[in-house]
Amino acid sequence: MAIDHALEERLTIVQARIGAAAYKAKRDPAPIRLVLASKTQPSEAIRAAWHAGARDFGENYVQEAIAKRAELADLTEIRWHLIGHLQTNKAKTAANAFALIHSVDSVRLAEALARAQPSPRVHTLIEVNLGGEASKTGVAPHSAIAILDAARGKIEVDGLMTIPPPSPTAEAARPYFARLRELRDRLAIQSGLALSELSMGMTDDFEVAIEEGATMVRIGRAVFGERFSVNTQTKK
Repeated sequence: MAIDHALEERLTIVQARIGAAAYKAKRDPAPIRLVLASKTQPSEAIRAAWHAGARDFGENYVQEAIAKRAELADLTEIRWHLIGHLQTNKAKTAANAFALIHSVDSVRLAEALARAQPSPRVHTLIEVNLGGEASKTGVAPHSAIAILDAARGKIEVDGLMTIPPPSPTAEAARPYFARLRELRDRLAIQSGLALSELSMGMTDDFEVAIEEGATMVRIGRAVFGERFSVNTQTKK
């Protein structure tokens, strides 16, 4: 496959912006993981990003991700993340398909993942709905501890994830990112768990998220572009 130089350049720019945001916040950029939001992207787009150096890819739907995994089975060191809502009846499939599930949002789902009993145990994040938006999934902040209690000793909870309400500027999202970090700190003390991961920040606001402590940013458009082209064939 020919290297997609435009995608490679966009990936390099995003990586540089991550480094600059970390430097501004006096943080080491090395542990900050770039998860490419590859939902709706064709497998050849993911392959091109892999050849450009990306290794972490985030999908919204379990079956779509499984199909892409099969098509890209020859790629080594690739890590698949579930960043979309997970239905309880697909917990077993997801538990065995993803390196990290970002969207645990109920005790029921945590228990379903625990019953799946993959080996090693599935790694997860608790999705928190900080804006109280009815249109979004995610647990209310005060309910996150119940999920931690249900998950203890059964699945690995590595931290928290959030998607802030739509805002006109990246700066307007800062209070939500700060609140997630503060909630994580309180829950870590309360539960005794490290909860070291904070998955927050997307194309329009990831630099602010990094300044507020993000350890993972989920970026699609800034790398894949509005359209993706392979060998002059253009795909939406």
